[in-house]
Amino acid sequence: MIETTSPQKYEADLAKRWNQRAFPIGDSGATSNVSDEAVKSAVVNLEEAFTDTHRNAPRPDPMCLYGLVGDVAQAGSSNTEANPFAIAAAMLTYLGVAVGRGPYMAIGDDWNHARLFAVHVGRSSRGRKGTAKKLIYRIHNAVKDIDEHLVPQLHRGGLSTREGLALMIHDGYTEGKNEVPAIEDKRLLVVESEFANVLHQSKRDGNTLSAALRDAWDGTSIRPAVKTSRVWATDPHIGLIGDITPSELNQLMNSRELTNGFANRFMFFWAEGDKVLPFPQQTPKEVVKSLGSRVAEVLKFAGASRHVEKDVKRMDLSADAKSLYSQLYKGGLRDRSGGERITSLLDRRAPVLLRLAMLFALTDLTTVIGVSHINAAMAWVRYWVDSVRFIFQSAVDEVGAAATKDAAQRIESYLKSQGQATRTDLHKGCFHSHISRAMLDKALDEP
Repeated sequence: MIETTSPQKYEADLAKRWNQRAFPIGDSGATSNVSDEAVKSAVVNLEEAFTDTHRNAPRPDPMCLYGLVGDVAQAGSSNTEANPFAIAAAMLTYLGVAVGRGPYMAIGDDWNHARLFAVHVGRSSRGRKGTAKKLIYRIHNAVKDIDEHLVPQLHRGGLSTREGLALMIHDGYTEGKNEVPAIEDKRLLVVESEFANVLHQSKRDGNTLSAALRDAWDGTSIRPAVKTSRVWATDPHIGLIGDITPSELNQLMNSRELTNGFANRFMFFWAEGDKVLPFPQQTPKEVVKSLGSRVAEVLKFAGASRHVEKDVKRMDLSADAKSLYSQLYKGGLRDRSGGERITSLLDRRAPVLLRLAMLFALTDLTTVIGVSHINAAMAWVRYWVDSVRFIFQSAVDEVGAAATKDAAQRIESYLKSQGQATRTDLHKGCFHSHISRAMLDKALDEP
């Protein structure tokens, strides 16, 4: 049999057998020629088994499970294999859509709303990605029973085009001689169980789905440029929760998604089940009903049933929260130590933190964002950062990023003592000629 004691040995053995198209059958050592598709499928599954076996997976801070969101997470994970942080992420995304565009926070000339895009990353056999959202659906139905005007529209059928996205919350259009009335409620939660589908669509020439999702995250009106039967969606309020495996994500994410602002709108988080339960138990109905009542109270406070009203509930930071956010903005929210690729994926840490903090405040039935809300939001940002580094950055990349940061710090110290210096001065005086031109360039580019 093939020994798989290390990724390196496995890859070498697999490469040899791939060329021969021969794989062992059972313990006899006999081989069988198999199709390319079967081999590729096996490669993907085994790649997942070796995902960063040499590094520790992200460990989210319990502060992520703040208040009502934490209570939902604990209820959904106590007797199932679902990861509580995955449930919490789904709950936050749901709430971000359900509260609507009434609550807002003014930052400069931008009015921020609580929309979130989150992607659950985990191996297919361990992620328990579908299980993490089942309680959210039950809570949605419980809230709907209380007041159907509180809940947003759910879409679980997959996305394909800008036009298809706009059609679900359209402004009205003409179909033949008939006038199709507008959908007044623009709140839409998209559950994309195959987030790889979104990335596949974005790779197709002429497909504008990724551009539409960028507009949706920003809250910009979706207006497909089509000549016939224009279908527009003004002031959309869309959230997205997606599922994907790490191998799919790395294979499908290309440089365009990293540079056009598409990928950094998504909060990627690594979460896998940590329990083995042959007979998981359903969350009791009375618990679901109680959580549904609490969620309904939050949505009533946010004015969710008055979904046509926009920007009517202003949210502000308390004085202490402003001070804390200022420190974070000048520090961790602008950290670039992970290198260019990682930094580009995390470029929207600051606005995501504020959106999360808004949601945590609303669950406390207040429009004043306090220190506890900022801390809970920052715990999610750190979880996001750790997940992105774990998923997209190899151990070799980490070493390179650390070396660049160290060199940049040495340059900073040298300049403080010398006042100014040429590249030659830095090369000889600061590093004693023990630095490559490429590393010096990278260090000088560090902010």
